[in-house]
Amino acid sequence: MLLRIALAVFVLAWIFGPYELRSAVPIWLPFLVAVGLELHFFVGAFRRAPAGRPDRGPQVADQERYGYSSESDDLLLVREGGEELWIPYSGEADEELEALIAEAREGDEEEAGAPPPVVSERSRSRPFVGRLLVGLALIGALALIFWAVESRTGWDGLDADTRAAAAARFSEEASRIAAKPVTVECDESGEHVGVVQHADGAAVVGGDLAYLTPERCYDLYRLAFENEVTSSQTARAIAVLAHESWHLRGVRDEGETECYGLQSGVELGQRLGLSEDTAAQMMRQQLAENAGRSAATLEYIVPPDCRDGDRLDLDPNLQRFP
Repeated sequence: MLLRIALAVFVLAWIFGPYELRSAVPIWLPFLVAVGLELHFFVGAFRRAPAGRPDRGPQVADQERYGYSSESDDLLLVREGGEELWIPYSGEADEELEALIAEAREGDEEEAGAPPPVVSERSRSRPFVGRLLVGLALIGALALIFWAVESRTGWDGLDADTRAAAAARFSEEASRIAAKPVTVECDESGEHVGVVQHADGAAVVGGDLAYLTPERCYDLYRLAFENEVTSSQTARAIAVLAHESWHLRGVRDEGETECYGLQSGVELGQRLGLSEDTAAQMMRQQLAENAGRSAATLEYIVPPDCRDGDRLDLDPNLQRFP
């Protein structure tokens, strides 16, 4: 039950939570783990627990059967022909003891002659199958909710004409930075960018085509067409578009490309609807966060001369950086 609750909480957090969670964990991963655990529990339920060492003393059932309910009685172990009988003994004479042994033997013979209860394999497995089906049904319901939400929100929730108009606007802005006509496509198939590629954007150096993830495209769309700002997500989307545009312009080094992109991102943000101060503040924040990149993306860290008045400063006469 805790596993299912955790899965439901994670899916809701993935849908409605921060972009960082969606970019770090692909949505299929928790579903795959949940299905695997459900199958593991289902198969494990049929495995018998290892038998413990048998207790050679009289069991509770024996004590109740032979009337051994008083703490003052003793139990006498009688072995006959490989059979063990526990007889309650309170000082009886030999004849009385023989009668008790005969009575105990008759009770064992009656129990031995009774057919054991038959439990069919189907009856034994029914509760386990039921629990498995409940778990799979919950996983399927969460997957359906995810599909319904994703198909009606975000970039996929926009109609085809709106997406085409937005992509054309992004291409226009990229062409300004690349200093030539280029095209920006939002990679809805996930073949070029996304979680698998660990990249929000991609472009061939000196080429004329760049790809952005649908999430970044939607952030840019919200800014340019809806005048909506989502702080760090908007800033990152602007920086990614500017970064890939500089690759199309011919800059290969990732650190230098990032430096140029953050500087161009100020004017790009203004053209998309931000004020100059807000756009500059966003790019400065992106520059500050650049130093904290993980080891997997060290090549994107800007070089030391990415600063005001140094070699990579696009406009040394400008009083701000970026």
